[in-house]
Amino acid sequence: MTVKLFDPISFRDVTLKNRIVMAPMCMYAVEQQDGMVTPFHTTHYETRAVGQTGLIIVEATAVQPEGRISLNDLGIWSDEHISGLNYLNKRIHAHQAKSCIQLGHAGRKASTNMAAMAPSVGAIDHHDDHTVAMTAKDIEQTIDAFRLGALRAKQAGFDVIEIHAAHGYLINQFLSPLTNQRNDKYGGNRDNRYRLLEEVIEAIQLVWNGPLFVRISADEYHKNGNQRDDMIYFSQKMKKQGIDLVDVSTGGVIQTDIDVYPGYQIPQAEVIKQRVNIPTAAVGLITEAEQAEEILKNKRADLVCLARVLLREPYWPHQAAVKLGYNLEAPLSYKRGWLT
Repeated sequence: MTVKLFDPISFRDVTLKNRIVMAPMCMYAVEQQDGMVTPFHTTHYETRAVGQTGLIIVEATAVQPEGRISLNDLGIWSDEHISGLNYLNKRIHAHQAKSCIQLGHAGRKASTNMAAMAPSVGAIDHHDDHTVAMTAKDIEQTIDAFRLGALRAKQAGFDVIEIHAAHGYLINQFLSPLTNQRNDKYGGNRDNRYRLLEEVIEAIQLVWNGPLFVRISADEYHKNGNQRDDMIYFSQKMKKQGIDLVDVSTGGVIQTDIDVYPGYQIPQAEVIKQRVNIPTAAVGLITEAEQAEEILKNKRADLVCLARVLLREPYWPHQAAVKLGYNLEAPLSYKRGWLT
């Protein structure tokens, strides 16, 4: 019996040994507030690599200091960040896992000592007390910050880059009519709202020719927000630009109650995969091996992203292999404990 969860998959010249992905999760562990990798980050990510997760996506990493979700987030706005990220990659790669960095900017959801940048002020929002609308120059500088972040990610040895365009952060704010009230070329119709992401992709591609993913919020849970057809449209544009995979999440643009249940976001990943003919990653309370295998075998997504379950059990791939009857090779140092 073929176990799809442990099938390799390739994106350009990068091959993942299995379809198990550690989803990006902010750790808020930069105690010195300088964006630098700490021993905690190395232990945290390397442990999941030892556990045989195929792709480790490092948490949202800010391309500008004012773009941090919190002062305790990782950063990549300076060349000084490269050495710590490079060492982190060496530890991930030591266990034959691949690494991805999620480049992000929090926009109006930033919580730093600086003014928060946003497409506009006065939209549906709870952050206007410290928010300023971005000027054309601000936008230009932010796009270039993504380019420089990608260049540093390359120098640090990452295998994949993911652009964070979800969860109500800056790029998502431009995409959404709920938070984008601009009347210039970056606001209004769908093509204008997509323009920032389009130009970020173009800027990154100037310095990066490896696999490039984008995470989106496929449902904004508001009647006036982006609907599924909008996200299909945006995904089609991403495909034309050469994006390798759409990482499909939901929510975060506005504060609202979401009906959360196992696999609640899988239909969005499935419809984008089928309608756009582009690889997708599924995420959202995927906790069981059989559940993950069903998603892949029924071609609902190409990768399965695990989040909170990997915080509880970093060796989840081993447990999944046992349940699915797959002979997963144990790390040499762990063979005695993985024998069944």
